[in-house]
Amino acid sequence: MTMPSNLTTIIITKNEAAMLAACLETLSFSQHIIVVDNNSTDETASIAEHYGCQVLNFASESFASLRDKAIVAVKTDWLMYIDADERVSPALAKEILSNLDNKACQAMTFKRDNVCYGQQFFHGNWQNDLVTRVFRKNSLQGWFGEIHESPKFDGQALVLNNALLHLTHRSTQENLYKSAAWTIKEAELLAQAQIKPVTFALIIRKGVMEFYRRVVRHKAYKDGLAGMIEALVQAINRAIVYIQVWELQQKPSLPKLYQAQEQKMRQLWKAQGKLF
Repeated sequence: MTMPSNLTTIIITKNEAAMLAACLETLSFSQHIIVVDNNSTDETASIAEHYGCQVLNFASESFASLRDKAIVAVKTDWLMYIDADERVSPALAKEILSNLDNKACQAMTFKRDNVCYGQQFFHGNWQNDLVTRVFRKNSLQGWFGEIHESPKFDGQALVLNNALLHLTHRSTQENLYKSAAWTIKEAELLAQAQIKPVTFALIIRKGVMEFYRRVVRHKAYKDGLAGMIEALVQAINRAIVYIQVWELQQKPSLPKLYQAQEQKMRQLWKAQGKLF
């Protein structure tokens, strides 16, 4: 595990000081680590440097662009993407290393074990999470998509036996922060696609159907109260996406409506002739 592995790990970060160190401690098998830091305002960059990582500062709202940024800095034949809230077990590390010389393998896919609200979820559609994260450098063409970006690569991906641990949704507050970031992106894409005008009935239907899929079809109730809460959070997120689509569909736009209110107030003060 201490021998040069011909593998570089890339981590995308933004204010990950609380999670980064523990993540880096599971990556000792990687020959090199590159942290692409997206304008962190906490100690993320200094923690990365303390652990000997190469830090690239690059600001972007696109995760695909952030993932692409580090590729040119990779000197090894293989590269791997890990998020700061993910952990590589010794068994997974050994399996990755054992396949670096596999000529038939151009990429590696892991199952991801998702821990939400402190427990691993086995239902609610969390159990079907597969991520392709290890690539032979000359096979990876890049990452595409604004939301849930995906890689494009040549050749075949080998599905590994060992899972990646994902310590996500660690609190409702963290859920809300994530929701604020991704729901507006999805709403913008839907608005750009010029979907039909959003109604109140549509907002409710989208939320209810998301809850139904998670709880009934994917049996989130089997994960107990935490599973039901997470299903409800996802349903609320789906409704919030369509609320924001409605906002974007307004003519005149909401900013212009507020500007009109400001202008009315200016006119009232102008009519006074002078301040009191």
